Amino acid sequence: MTQPAAYESLAGKKGIIIGIANQHSIAYGCAKAFKQRGAELAITYINEKGRPFVEPLANELEASLFMPLDVLQAGQMEAVFDEIRQKWGRLDFAIHSIAFAPKDALHGRVVDVTEEDFHTAMSVSCYSFIEMARLAEPLMDKGGTLFAMSYYGAEKVIKNYNIMGPVKAALESVCRYTAAELGPKGIRVHAISPGPLKTRAASGIAEFDELLDKAAAEAPSRSLVSIEDVGAACAGLASDSAKLITGGTIYIDGGFHIMG
Repeated sequence: MTQPAAYESLAGKKGIIIGIANQHSIAYGCAKAFKQRGAELAITYINEKGRPFVEPLANELEASLFMPLDVLQAGQMEAVFDEIRQKWGRLDFAIHSIAFAPKDALHGRVVDVTEEDFHTAMSVSCYSFIEMARLAEPLMDKGGTLFAMSYYGAEKVIKNYNIMGPVKAALESVCRYTAAELGPKGIRVHAISPGPLKTRAASGIAEFDELLDKAAAEAPSRSLVSIEDVGAACAGLASDSAKLITGGTIYIDGGFHIMG
Protein backbone atom coordinates (compact mmCIF):
# COMPACT_ATOMS: atom_id res chain seq x y z
CA MET A 1 0.00 0.00 0.00
CA THR A 2 1.20 3.52 -0.73
CA GLN A 3 1.38 6.15 1.96
CA PRO A 4 -1.06 9.06 1.53
CA ALA A 5 1.05 12.21 1.19
CA ALA A 6 -1.43 14.29 3.20
CA TYR A 7 -0.93 12.34 6.42
CA GLU A 8 1.87 12.20 8.95
CA SER A 9 3.94 9.09 8.35
CA LEU A 10 3.96 6.24 10.86
CA ALA A 11 6.88 4.57 9.10
CA GLY A 12 9.02 2.64 11.54
CA LYS A 13 6.23 2.27 14.09
CA LYS A 14 5.09 -1.21 15.08
CA GLY A 15 1.78 -2.17 16.59
CA ILE A 16 -0.74 -4.86 17.34
CA ILE A 17 -4.37 -4.90 16.19
CA ILE A 18 -6.65 -7.07 18.34
CA GLY A 19 -10.22 -7.62 17.16
CA ILE A 20 -10.40 -8.06 13.40
CA ALA A 21 -13.27 -10.47 12.68
CA ASN A 22 -13.90 -9.60 9.01
CA GLN A 23 -13.65 -6.75 6.51
CA HIS A 24 -16.40 -4.82 8.32
CA SER A 25 -14.57 -4.69 11.67
CA ILE A 26 -13.52 -1.38 13.20
CA ALA A 27 -10.17 -3.03 13.88
CA TYR A 28 -9.73 -3.66 10.15
CA GLY A 29 -10.42 0.00 9.40
CA CYS A 30 -7.72 0.89 11.91
CA ALA A 31 -5.29 -1.66 10.50
CA LYS A 32 -5.72 -0.24 6.98
CA ALA A 33 -5.10 3.31 8.14
CA PHE A 34 -1.97 2.39 10.09
CA LYS A 35 -0.62 0.33 7.20
CA GLN A 36 -1.30 3.10 4.69
CA ARG A 37 0.81 5.41 6.81
CA GLY A 38 3.74 2.99 6.88
CA ALA A 39 3.32 1.13 10.17
CA GLU A 40 4.21 -2.53 10.61
CA LEU A 41 1.43 -4.71 12.00
CA ALA A 42 0.82 -7.72 14.18
CA ILE A 43 -2.72 -9.08 13.77
CA THR A 44 -4.65 -11.61 15.85
CA TYR A 45 -7.60 -13.90 15.15
CA ILE A 46 -9.86 -15.44 17.76
CA ASN A 47 -9.64 -19.14 16.83
CA GLU A 48 -9.41 -21.58 13.92
CA LYS A 49 -13.07 -21.03 13.07
CA GLY A 50 -12.45 -17.30 12.64
CA ARG A 51 -9.06 -17.61 10.98
CA PRO A 52 -10.31 -17.97 7.35
CA PHE A 53 -12.06 -14.59 7.64
CA VAL A 54 -9.03 -12.78 9.03
CA GLU A 55 -6.05 -14.40 7.31
CA PRO A 56 -6.73 -12.91 3.84
CA LEU A 57 -6.93 -9.47 5.45
CA ALA A 58 -3.68 -10.03 7.34
CA ASN A 59 -2.02 -11.06 4.08
CA GLU A 60 -3.38 -7.97 2.32
CA LEU A 61 -1.97 -5.82 5.11
CA GLU A 62 1.36 -7.65 4.96
CA ALA A 63 1.20 -8.37 8.69
CA SER A 64 4.56 -9.38 10.13
CA LEU A 65 2.89 -11.45 12.85
CA PHE A 66 -0.40 -13.37 12.67
CA MET A 67 -1.39 -15.10 15.89
CA PRO A 68 -4.40 -16.63 17.65
CA LEU A 69 -5.82 -14.75 20.61
CA ASP A 70 -8.89 -15.73 22.59
CA VAL A 71 -8.73 -13.59 25.72
CA LEU A 72 -10.75 -16.18 27.66
CA GLN A 73 -7.99 -18.74 27.10
CA ALA A 74 -5.39 -18.51 29.84
CA GLY A 75 -1.92 -17.64 28.62
CA GLN A 76 -2.81 -16.63 25.06
CA MET A 77 -2.37 -12.89 25.62
CA GLU A 78 1.01 -13.53 27.24
CA ALA A 79 2.02 -15.75 24.31
CA VAL A 80 1.13 -13.03 21.80
CA PHE A 81 3.17 -10.37 23.56
CA ASP A 82 6.06 -12.75 24.07
CA GLU A 83 6.12 -13.31 20.31
CA ILE A 84 6.14 -9.55 19.77
CA ARG A 85 9.00 -9.17 22.23
CA GLN A 86 11.01 -11.84 20.43
CA LYS A 87 10.21 -10.53 16.91
CA TRP A 88 10.36 -6.78 17.43
CA GLY A 89 11.60 -6.13 20.95
CA ARG A 90 9.33 -3.10 21.23
CA LEU A 91 5.86 -1.79 20.48
CA ASP A 92 4.52 1.64 19.49
CA PHE A 93 0.76 1.14 19.52
CA ALA A 94 -1.86 -1.42 20.51
CA ILE A 95 -5.52 -1.43 19.51
CA HIS A 96 -8.07 -3.32 21.63
CA SER A 97 -11.29 -3.70 19.62
CA ILE A 98 -13.07 -6.65 21.19
CA ALA A 99 -16.28 -6.88 23.21
CA PHE A 100 -18.64 -9.67 24.11
CA ALA A 101 -21.62 -10.41 26.34
CA PRO A 102 -23.55 -13.69 26.44
CA LYS A 103 -26.82 -13.46 24.52
CA ASP A 104 -29.09 -13.54 27.57
CA ALA A 105 -27.14 -10.70 29.17
CA LEU A 106 -27.04 -8.61 26.01
CA HIS A 107 -30.76 -8.97 25.33
CA GLY A 108 -31.97 -8.84 28.94
CA ARG A 109 -32.24 -6.18 31.63
CA VAL A 110 -29.15 -5.12 33.53
CA VAL A 111 -30.85 -6.02 36.82
CA ASP A 112 -31.39 -9.57 35.57
CA VAL A 113 -27.83 -10.32 34.44
CA THR A 114 -26.28 -13.33 36.12
CA GLU A 115 -22.98 -13.06 37.96
CA GLU A 116 -21.35 -15.45 35.51
CA ASP A 117 -22.52 -13.53 32.44
CA PHE A 118 -21.46 -10.22 34.00
CA HIS A 119 -17.99 -11.59 34.70
CA THR A 120 -17.71 -12.88 31.12
CA ALA A 121 -18.72 -9.54 29.62
CA MET A 122 -16.31 -7.65 31.87
CA SER A 123 -13.46 -10.10 31.31
CA VAL A 124 -13.62 -9.97 27.51
CA SER A 125 -14.60 -6.34 27.06
CA CYS A 126 -12.72 -4.60 29.86
CA TYR A 127 -10.23 -6.70 31.82
CA SER A 128 -8.51 -7.89 28.65
CA PHE A 129 -7.63 -4.24 27.92
CA ILE A 130 -5.94 -4.02 31.32
CA GLU A 131 -4.04 -7.19 30.53
CA MET A 132 -3.01 -5.80 27.13
CA ALA A 133 -1.82 -2.55 28.70
CA ARG A 134 0.20 -4.36 31.34
CA LEU A 135 1.96 -6.52 28.74
CA ALA A 136 2.50 -3.62 26.34
CA GLU A 137 4.04 -1.34 28.99
CA PRO A 138 7.55 -2.86 29.06
CA LEU A 139 7.65 -2.92 25.25
CA MET A 140 6.82 0.80 25.07
CA ASP A 141 10.02 1.98 26.73
CA LYS A 142 10.16 4.92 24.31
CA GLY A 143 6.46 5.71 24.66
CA GLY A 144 3.45 4.53 22.71
CA THR A 145 -0.31 4.66 22.33
CA LEU A 146 -3.06 2.33 23.59
CA PHE A 147 -6.58 2.34 22.15
CA ALA A 148 -9.83 0.85 23.43
CA MET A 149 -13.14 0.91 21.56
CA SER A 150 -16.12 2.22 23.51
CA TYR A 151 -19.60 3.54 22.64
CA TYR A 152 -21.97 6.33 23.68
CA GLY A 153 -23.92 3.78 25.73
CA ALA A 154 -21.16 4.05 28.31
CA GLU A 155 -22.49 7.43 29.48
CA LYS A 156 -26.14 7.48 28.38
CA VAL A 157 -28.80 4.80 28.44
CA ILE A 158 -29.16 3.49 24.89
CA LYS A 159 -32.13 1.27 24.19
CA ASN A 160 -31.14 -2.41 23.83
CA TYR A 161 -27.48 -1.78 24.69
CA ASN A 162 -28.18 -3.21 28.13
CA ILE A 163 -25.24 -4.72 30.06
CA MET A 164 -22.70 -3.42 27.56
CA GLY A 165 -23.39 0.11 28.82
CA PRO A 166 -21.97 -0.50 32.32
CA VAL A 167 -19.16 -2.60 30.82
CA LYS A 168 -18.10 0.18 28.44
CA ALA A 169 -18.36 2.71 31.25
CA ALA A 170 -15.88 0.61 33.20
CA LEU A 171 -13.63 0.44 30.14
CA GLU A 172 -13.60 4.22 29.74
CA SER A 173 -12.72 4.63 33.43
CA VAL A 174 -9.92 2.08 33.06
CA CYS A 175 -8.55 4.15 30.16
CA ARG A 176 -8.44 7.27 32.32
CA TYR A 177 -6.63 5.54 35.17
CA THR A 178 -4.26 3.77 32.79
CA ALA A 179 -3.46 7.08 31.10
CA ALA A 180 -2.58 8.60 34.47
CA GLU A 181 -0.42 5.65 35.48
CA LEU A 182 1.45 5.25 32.20
CA GLY A 183 1.65 8.88 31.16
CA PRO A 184 5.00 9.52 32.87
CA LYS A 185 6.46 6.82 30.59
CA GLY A 186 5.20 8.58 27.48
CA ILE A 187 2.37 6.08 26.94
CA ARG A 188 -0.89 7.67 25.85
CA VAL A 189 -4.31 6.02 26.25
CA HIS A 190 -7.48 6.73 24.30
CA ALA A 191 -11.03 5.45 24.61
CA ILE A 192 -12.47 5.74 21.11
CA SER A 193 -16.23 6.16 20.86
CA PRO A 194 -17.45 5.74 17.27
CA GLY A 195 -21.00 6.32 16.20
CA PRO A 196 -23.10 3.25 15.37
CA LEU A 197 -21.49 1.02 12.73
CA LYS A 198 -22.62 -2.12 10.95
CA THR A 199 -20.20 -4.61 12.47
CA ARG A 200 -20.61 -8.23 13.49
CA ALA A 201 -20.64 -7.21 17.15
CA ALA A 202 -23.38 -4.62 16.55
CA SER A 203 -25.55 -7.20 14.79
CA GLY A 204 -26.36 -8.70 18.20
CA ILE A 205 -28.08 -5.50 19.36
CA ALA A 206 -31.85 -5.51 18.88
CA GLU A 207 -33.36 -2.84 16.59
CA PHE A 208 -29.88 -1.72 15.57
CA ASP A 209 -31.05 -0.47 12.16
CA GLU A 210 -33.25 2.07 13.93
CA LEU A 211 -30.22 3.33 15.82
CA LEU A 212 -28.32 3.73 12.53
CA ASP A 213 -31.20 5.69 11.01
CA LYS A 214 -31.41 7.95 14.07
CA ALA A 215 -27.68 8.68 13.99
CA ALA A 216 -27.72 9.49 10.28
CA ALA A 217 -30.72 11.79 10.68
CA GLU A 218 -29.65 13.64 13.86
CA ALA A 219 -25.85 13.88 13.75
CA PRO A 220 -24.68 17.38 12.78
CA SER A 221 -22.75 15.82 9.91
CA ARG A 222 -25.93 14.06 8.72
CA SER A 223 -23.87 10.99 7.97
CA LEU A 224 -22.78 7.73 9.55
CA VAL A 225 -19.21 7.10 10.56
CA SER A 226 -17.22 4.45 8.67
CA ILE A 227 -14.47 2.11 9.80
CA GLU A 228 -12.12 4.17 7.63
CA ASP A 229 -13.07 7.31 9.57
CA VAL A 230 -12.25 5.59 12.86
CA GLY A 231 -8.98 4.24 11.49
CA ALA A 232 -7.83 7.62 10.22
CA ALA A 233 -8.55 9.28 13.55
CA CYS A 234 -6.70 6.58 15.50
CA ALA A 235 -3.70 6.81 13.18
CA GLY A 236 -3.58 10.54 13.80
CA LEU A 237 -3.71 10.02 17.56
CA ALA A 238 -0.80 7.58 17.33
CA SER A 239 1.36 10.13 15.54
CA ASP A 240 3.88 12.39 17.22
CA SER A 241 1.63 15.37 16.54
CA ALA A 242 -0.80 14.04 19.17
CA LYS A 243 1.82 13.39 21.86
CA LEU A 244 0.02 15.54 24.45
CA ILE A 245 -3.45 14.08 23.92
CA THR A 246 -4.30 11.32 26.38
CA GLY A 247 -6.87 10.00 28.82
CA GLY A 248 -10.04 11.18 27.13
CA THR A 249 -12.94 9.61 25.30
CA ILE A 250 -12.63 10.59 21.64
CA TYR A 251 -15.94 10.71 19.78
CA ILE A 252 -15.89 9.84 16.10
CA ASP A 253 -19.58 10.11 15.35
CA GLY A 254 -20.24 13.17 13.22
CA GLY A 255 -21.18 15.06 16.39
CA PHE A 256 -24.08 12.76 17.31
CA HIS A 257 -23.04 12.70 21.00
CA ILE A 258 -23.69 16.43 21.42
CA MET A 259 -27.35 16.18 20.45
CA GLY A 260 -30.11 16.05 23.04
